[in-house]
Amino acid sequence: MGPLEWNVDPEIVMLFGTFPIKYYGILFVLGLLLSYEIIKRIYKTENIPLENLEKLSTYLFIGILVGARLGHCLFYDFAYFSQHPLEIFLPFQIVDGNWNFTGFAGLASHGGSIGAIIAIIVYCFRSKTSLLWVLDRVAIGAPITGVFIRLGNFMNSEIYGKPTDGSYGIIFMREDLIPRHPTQLYEAFSYLLIFVLLGYLYQKTNLKKHQGFIFGVLLTTLFSARLVLEIFKENQVAFEDNMTLNMGQLLSIPFILIGLALLILSKIKTKYKTRSHGQHW
Repeated sequence: MGPLEWNVDPEIVMLFGTFPIKYYGILFVLGLLLSYEIIKRIYKTENIPLENLEKLSTYLFIGILVGARLGHCLFYDFAYFSQHPLEIFLPFQIVDGNWNFTGFAGLASHGGSIGAIIAIIVYCFRSKTSLLWVLDRVAIGAPITGVFIRLGNFMNSEIYGKPTDGSYGIIFMREDLIPRHPTQLYEAFSYLLIFVLLGYLYQKTNLKKHQGFIFGVLLTTLFSARLVLEIFKENQVAFEDNMTLNMGQLLSIPFILIGLALLILSKIKTKYKTRSHGQHW
C-alpha cells in the first residue's frame, strides 16, 4: 500500500462570491463547542452555576482568538505585520489601496494558549474565583479543541511534515508530490490521548483535589508532544531554517517548565497539608 494522495479543497462553499466557508473554521468552532460541553458537564457534576461558565466562555473565546492571531503575527511573521498593523485584526489584505478578503490567515496555537491563560486570570480576578480550580477544569476540555484544530490544518493541507519513505506518508497534492509525515494527524491523536488521560485523572483519582495538578499534566504532556512532533514537521517560516530548535519548540519549553513546576508545587502542597492534619490529630 503506497502513500495516500490528499487533494481536498479547503473551501466548502463560497458565499456571495467573496466569503469562503472553510473546513478549518468549522472544525475550529466545533472543537470549541465540544470543549465547552465537556467543561459544562464538569460544572454540573460539581454543582457550579452554569452562568459562571458562560461568563468564562466569553473571556476564553476572545482570549483564544486574539492570542492566536497575535501569536502568529508576533512569533512567525513580525516583519510583515509590523509594516501592516491593520491586517493583524482585519480579515483583509490591503494591496495598493485595495481591500481583499482573506479571512484571518494565520493563527498560532501557542499564542492561543497564552491568550486563554490570560483570559482565565482576568476572569478569576474579576469574579474572585480560584485560578487553579478553573485552570484544572478547563484543562480537561482543552485538548479536544486542539484535536479539531489539527484536523482543520489537515483539511487545509498545511503544517505538514517532512518527507518520508514510509507507506504511511501522505502526498499533499496542493503543495507538492512528495510523501510526507501527516504531522497534523500525529498531533490530533496525541491530543486525544491526553484528553483521555486527563479525564481519567479527574474521574478515577483524587488528584482533582490537588489544585494545579491536572493543569500541570496538561501543560507538560501536550507541549512535550509538541516539542517532539516538531522534529517531523517542515519549518513554518524561512527564518527557522537557521535555528537549532524551531519556533514551535522554543515556545513549548516555557509551557513544559511551568507544567513541571505546577506538578512539583502541587505535590509539596499536598505533603504539607497531610503533615498539618497529622499534627492536628
